[in-house]
Amino acid sequence: MEKIRIVVLDSYALCAGELCFARLEKMGDLRVYERTPQELAVERIGDAQIVLTNKVLITREVMEACKEIRYIGVTATGYNVVDVRAAAQRGIVVTNVPAYSTQAVAQHVLALLLHSLSHVANYDACVKQGKWISSRDFCFYDAPMEELSGKTMGIVGFGSIGQSVARIALAMDVHVLVHTPHPKPEWEERGVRFVSLDELLAESDILTLHCPLTEQTRGMLGKAAIAQMKKGVRVINTARGPLVDEEAMAHALQEGRVACYMADVLSTEPPAADNPLLQAPHTVITPHVAWAPRQTRERLLAIAEENVHAFLEGKPVHVVRA
Repeated sequence: MEKIRIVVLDSYALCAGELCFARLEKMGDLRVYERTPQELAVERIGDAQIVLTNKVLITREVMEACKEIRYIGVTATGYNVVDVRAAAQRGIVVTNVPAYSTQAVAQHVLALLLHSLSHVANYDACVKQGKWISSRDFCFYDAPMEELSGKTMGIVGFGSIGQSVARIALAMDVHVLVHTPHPKPEWEERGVRFVSLDELLAESDILTLHCPLTEQTRGMLGKAAIAQMKKGVRVINTARGPLVDEEAMAHALQEGRVACYMADVLSTEPPAADNPLLQAPHTVITPHVAWAPRQTRERLLAIAEENVHAFLEGKPVHVVRA
């Protein structure tokens, strides 16, 4: 019996040289590419029936050229890289991996926030530069530090990650405001207040984004929204770069209206060299790694492989619809 043909188009971000597709190897004839330029997608898929992708686009044209495709597995939660409507028309099953990185992203939000409040990296650098050795006192001051307790955090979006961030904030004696189309009354008993976006912008000392990127949310933190915020607000974006108008945010940082902008995502990734946030003051930017602790990637890989196994068993799970 001919083996099923499986191709992984872009394994690097998931595997990073540490993980491998051991279970997939047992399911069929497996080919793995670390990276695939878009122009090579059709050639590398060839006659494969099962395709796994993270960022390589599987368009209608790719599907029409690769007529053997029966299954497309996205090794991420977002599946906008696949033309789901075209896949449905061709009877191709498309799956994703939902909610695998909740704790990792919430942890990263906290790491960014504590970095801006306690300046641990800055003080570590000062010590290693000899400033403590030469201090006249048992301590010395460089960057001003602030307590988190008692501040107000505004959370935009309240899916699994937003809820996890809320749990952490409440545990640290932070007041929590939430703006979401779908309030959850059970959280009100825990001290969360569901408010309009205008109220959240006006009252938050810390604002953290956990909403999807849609035509309605694109650029939601622009000049007008920033003008509504408290002076000295700290803004965190671990969701999607285009939620923020980067020119407007850079200007607000220059003016001191925003105290710190902390992001794991930018409008284009990798960023353009002239991205205004790269030169703006008071920014902390990480390279889209909030989701990427090893344990998180192991979970993602295990679910992605189980998705393929379930499909081959005729019982597909985590199927996304047009």
